[in-house]
Amino acid sequence: MYKQIQLSYDFNALEPYIDELTMITHYSKHHAAYTNNLNASLEKLPAFAGNSIEDILSNLQVIEDEALRTAVRNNGGGFYNHNLYFGILSPNAKKAPSGELADKINADFGSLDALKDRLSALAAGRFGSGWAWLSVDREGKLHASSSPNQDNPMMEGNGHIPILGIDVWEHAYYLKYKNLRADYIKAFWEVLDWSAVEKLYESAKGGCIGSCSL
Repeated sequence: MYKQIQLSYDFNALEPYIDELTMITHYSKHHAAYTNNLNASLEKLPAFAGNSIEDILSNLQVIEDEALRTAVRNNGGGFYNHNLYFGILSPNAKKAPSGELADKINADFGSLDALKDRLSALAAGRFGSGWAWLSVDREGKLHASSSPNQDNPMMEGNGHIPILGIDVWEHAYYLKYKNLRADYIKAFWEVLDWSAVEKLYESAKGGCIGSCSL
């Protein structure tokens, strides 16, 4: 059974950038629903018992039943994406990366500011609901992208592993920012903990999380 990430901070800890009511609703309602629905869907797929969520999302094509595949894609994506999102936020955020990740950002994007501008533009420009991502490929190269709904780079079959995600579903920001998505995106960078992103980069740079096969 898959479980939500346990938050390391209180619901009000990210104020004023992300408000308490949004955190309560986002985590306790939306993320909880994705998690519960994922577990219910996987009860019908006993062959998946014991697989990591990364393996499942990277190999959705093996689910023959179309309705079940869609349910696992949507709810598995919602579960995984939110675990990543809540895990990289902190009221005591490290404001910039260092070490190898900083070097890779400079090499692949030119500067941290250039990366932030690129991801902010992808997040702001995503039509409807979705995400903007920073991911790592099998060679350790960084990629910026966006995806609709609860999709993520692992579902694209190219071996990319996400290490940073900006949630631009309206439930992530609308209670505080209303239609001003760009203001929420700007605020996101204030509570993004680069130390958490660095740890995800170290895990992902080899292009494999989980067993990488079913």
